[in-house]
Amino acid sequence: MGTVFSLDVRGGEPGAVRAALEEAAAGLRRVDEVFSTYREDTQISRLARGELDVGQCDPEVAEVLELAVEAERVSDGWFSTRYRGRLDPTGIVKGWATERAARRLLAAGASGVSVNGGGDVQLLGSPGTGRPWRVGVSDPLRPGGLAAVVSAAGARELAVATSGTAERGDHIVDPRTGRSAVTDLVAVTVVARSLTWADCWATAAFAMGSREGLSWLEALPDTEALLITAGDEVRCTAHLARWLG
Repeated sequence: MGTVFSLDVRGGEPGAVRAALEEAAAGLRRVDEVFSTYREDTQISRLARGELDVGQCDPEVAEVLELAVEAERVSDGWFSTRYRGRLDPTGIVKGWATERAARRLLAAGASGVSVNGGGDVQLLGSPGTGRPWRVGVSDPLRPGGLAAVVSAAGARELAVATSGTAERGDHIVDPRTGRSAVTDLVAVTVVARSLTWADCWATAAFAMGSREGLSWLEALPDTEALLITAGDEVRCTAHLARWLG
């Protein structure tokens, strides 16, 4: 997927956890083989060219596309699986794959799991008794600095996803125009239980801009967010503070 994954696993029977780690890594490699839009031979590339239909693809393709339809519905079209007129579910695949890997490790008996996929993180369980997982949110305007620290204290599962221009430039598309989204934002970080949705919502809110994006995020259940504008203005949903620390 053109990015780095890191997996931090605590507790569990060592043999079972080691086997689950190998399965999780193999699963992430398989996701790239199926969903990469940079390779001509993947199922998603062939599907986009009309050489396959969904029924001929791995079951995960239908699963991801169904999730993407729901994301498009909830975001009123601000999240889309189309990129410059071509099928491209990249905006949902990484979060979905990262969350799936984390849940596979928890199911193997781990007591705490943190899987980081290119800066988007799914947290499950805890790293130790009385200790929460904590995730630093990079400051897009001050390289090397942190805009906030998210703590998973009190939550058995939490996800943190950021969309913006600091790392990858203008890669987020305005689905209304098919061109790069032009907004007042440089980053949107979303905190939710599921990384699949947190990643989608961060992308959609970025494309909306700070005013509409913040209003929309406020209306989503069990979702909080931090938005940073190009003018260094920080905007937060009403209850984000509960996750900071």
